[in-house]
Amino acid sequence: MTKTFTQNDLIRYIYNETSHEESSEIQQALLCDGSLQEEYKSLSGVKSMLDELLETTSSTSV
Repeated sequence: MTKTFTQNDLIRYIYNETSHEESSEIQQALLCDGSLQEEYKSLSGVKSMLDELLETTSSTSV
């Protein structure tokens, strides 16, 4: 049976908030599911932009 992962699951995975077992399942699904890969890339990009914004803001804040 194929498990369906939600956007929330991917966000938790990106932030390392999933169990080892769940991370393995998501990694396996990412290898097989092109649309899941695209969603992952998109969410990872958003996280990267937010991280950069936080770094910029903290270094320029008083």
